[in-house]
Amino acid sequence: MHAVRRQIVEILKEASGATVAELAEKLEMAPVSVRHHLDILQGENLINVGRVERKGNVGRPQQVYSLTVQAMALFPNNFASLAAGLVRQLKQVLPAEQVTVAFTAMAVDLAKEAHPAQLAELCMEERLEQIANFLTARGYLARWEDVAGEEGVFLLHKHNCPYSGVSGEHRELCQMDQKLVNELTGASCLRVRSMVEDGGCCTYRVTESMPVELLLMA
Repeated sequence: MHAVRRQIVEILKEASGATVAELAEKLEMAPVSVRHHLDILQGENLINVGRVERKGNVGRPQQVYSLTVQAMALFPNNFASLAAGLVRQLKQVLPAEQVTVAFTAMAVDLAKEAHPAQLAELCMEERLEQIANFLTARGYLARWEDVAGEEGVFLLHKHNCPYSGVSGEHRELCQMDQKLVNELTGASCLRVRSMVEDGGCCTYRVTESMPVELLLMA
């Protein structure tokens, strides 16, 4: 897929819809260029025109573009049905505490692929940028932001769940992701929003304080 159209799809996934003006602002492109890419996406049945908004009751109504069901196939699901079967088998043959240990070990192994020792040498902003890229490459569509007015506090968002349709039944996958975020950030993290509960995204509050290892020893 063309890079610009891929960006449009990701923006629509995160925001659950956007106008041409909003897309043009985010992409730093002229609206006419954005419309060209939207026409192509619409022709491929990847987007549709939803509700019509009138900003402040003035000006022309604005069409809001959103993703179709077909577009959801563009986002990885990590073979959800296979994952569900594997998790179910693990829970049937292992005691509960060993299941927890197994998922914790998987999170640690996955975090090692991001070279956490190298991440630890970066400032938190640089670290979160690397983490977001790492998670996005694995299907999470991750973004981060500062928390206004709170120094050293950030939000890490995951707008796609690679285990969609599975994590609701097997919350061990959510716990595994929590462990993964803790390992990657090396900081105190708190999940403040869950995709399983509200369908939006998973959001972690990342506080730049002492390393996770020291917190566990305290």
